[in-house]
Amino acid sequence: MSYQQPQLRGPLQRETDPSDRESLVSGHEHGGKSSQSAAVFNVVNSVIGSGIIGLPYSMKQAGFPLGILLLFWVSYITDFSLVLLIKGGALSGTDSYQSLVNKTFGFPGYLLLSTLQFMYPFIAMISYNIITGDTLSKVFQRLPGVDPGSWFISRHFIIVVSTVTCTLPLSLYRDIAKLGKISFISTILTAVILGVVVTRTISLGPNIPKTDNAWVFARPNAIQAIGVMSFAFICHHNCFLVYGSLEEPTVAKWRRVIHTSILVSVFICVLFATCGYFTFTGFTQGDLFENYCRSDDLVTFGRFCYGITVILTYPIECFVTREVITNVFFGGALSSVFHVTLTAAIVTAATLISLLIDCLGIVLELN
Repeated sequence: MSYQQPQLRGPLQRETDPSDRESLVSGHEHGGKSSQSAAVFNVVNSVIGSGIIGLPYSMKQAGFPLGILLLFWVSYITDFSLVLLIKGGALSGTDSYQSLVNKTFGFPGYLLLSTLQFMYPFIAMISYNIITGDTLSKVFQRLPGVDPGSWFISRHFIIVVSTVTCTLPLSLYRDIAKLGKISFISTILTAVILGVVVTRTISLGPNIPKTDNAWVFARPNAIQAIGVMSFAFICHHNCFLVYGSLEEPTVAKWRRVIHTSILVSVFICVLFATCGYFTFTGFTQGDLFENYCRSDDLVTFGRFCYGITVILTYPIECFVTREVITNVFFGGALSSVFHVTLTAAIVTAATLISLLIDCLGIVLELN
């Protein structure tokens, strides 16, 4: 393995009228095989991910009215910047985040971006493993006849099994378009989780006393709330992958995909944050599920759906880490053997680290 000087792969645009900068074909020569709907689900899955569970807590941190305004503001910035990135690729004739930064900021910027673009999704993979292990172990402890102390429902065993049976096989795909159906399932499960939270808002909300100043406009911790919201919405590191998967990708088509994706995402996020905060107000915890009783079977089902959703989000992050390594060390191309080997190495490394770290807070703070 040797370091490869970054190469700017063929221009995204065809040799047509120079003013037609919105009709672009990626460096994959003829675009991908993903429909716009599949791309929408991939973006929604990437946006919502595991971060949605902390949004009610961000309302507590910022103050509910300001929190909702900040959530809309973060979603607008996300929408604008995702379109802007692809426009930048169109104008510069680049088809990856790394090559765009290399052309804009030179080699130092390329190295910095490559490091960050690898570390963020890789750490996210670790956090997803930890969340999966912690969440599903609590679910399986509720099954009748299961010994709560059994090794087979321990977080370590669950992490290993979910990796071998789900996340690794899904991560072995070469084309992110293949994940469209997986992202659709993840979005459906997110809607189910939202239904659980709404149901408990109706059934529990009136019985839980509201804390003092629950509806104050703003609170001092609004900056921390923005961090929680940004973690939920950030997906810029994989936007070129999703864009390149479109059939005949164009900036106009990408704009429609992003507008639709962010609209769906912000609807789910605002409703989730509102219902979660309305139920517990000042008692809201960072992980909303920790506010509910462990014996609540409906919430246990919601936990299960959340764990599966996190598993189905994992492969998208793995795609990005693999692409960064491929671009930096292998010039953007991998043989089938190297593709499998590199994917297995990345997933194994993330799994081993997640088995050694019990505290999710450390991972999230680093990210």
